[in-house]
Amino acid sequence: MILPGNETREMRQHSTAYVPYSYYKCSLPYSFMSVPMHWHSEFELNYISCGMGEFTCGGETFTAEKGDLILLPPNMLHAAYPDPKSGLVYHALVFSPIILGANVHDRCTIEYIRPLINGARKITPLIPKSAKNYPLLECSAKQIFSCALKDCPCPELLLKSELMRFFWLLETDDGILRQKEEETDYGEQIRPALEYMMNHFHKKISIAQLAGLSHLSQSYFMSCFKKAVGLSSIEYVSQLRVNAACDALFSTDKKISEIAFACGYENLSNFNRQFKRSTGFSPSEYRSHQKASLPG
Repeated sequence: MILPGNETREMRQHSTAYVPYSYYKCSLPYSFMSVPMHWHSEFELNYISCGMGEFTCGGETFTAEKGDLILLPPNMLHAAYPDPKSGLVYHALVFSPIILGANVHDRCTIEYIRPLINGARKITPLIPKSAKNYPLLECSAKQIFSCALKDCPCPELLLKSELMRFFWLLETDDGILRQKEEETDYGEQIRPALEYMMNHFHKKISIAQLAGLSHLSQSYFMSCFKKAVGLSSIEYVSQLRVNAACDALFSTDKKISEIAFACGYENLSNFNRQFKRSTGFSPSEYRSHQKASLPG
């Protein structure tokens, strides 16, 4: 399996040998505007507790809402965008394959766990509520997150066992796990362009330039990008710029004009217009709102 490039790999360390997982509660667009396209070497289990949003995972784009479960294998490109009206709140457990015994050499691991890690078997990211085992999977997921929240060694015994049970429930439910079929990997085709955009969103970027980096015609590049990311390349660059501006507005005291130019906008009025369209706030309103929400 060809891995996505390092530039889109998330730099945050989610797992260690001592604690092989991390728990997050993600609130979009309140904690951050969206989750841009990225990948990591761990599995990720998501449970949506409020609102709804659009997810792009491994080239598939779908809408998920309260009560839905999403499971991502290692190295899958994925992104999340909240619904502008309802927002999106979900619990996420990012866990190393080691917690599933990936280094063990028994037949169970060789036949069921490793194929999910190396991509030989495909996971349907959105686990549908119509799945035969969905009530049991949802109950298991809630137990997993309950254990992860306690962040101490003893509940990890139950967390490990529930993760194994969760995967067993997937294995015994037709249609969720299947042998990987030969299919066009749009994410791999546009990977050079995606990596360039992540590193150079503050500069002028043209479709011709991105298509050239990917060795594709402009029309085919635009089609591949939309299928892989769920947005057009222009929309995606705009999102990267707005996300960077949100971070700078919250974490620095730089002038708004300085932030706008640093994020790739050539004039302040265009920045203000795009920022408000994306967030619902003007840049100054966003800064005041976010800082007012800090504890203490």
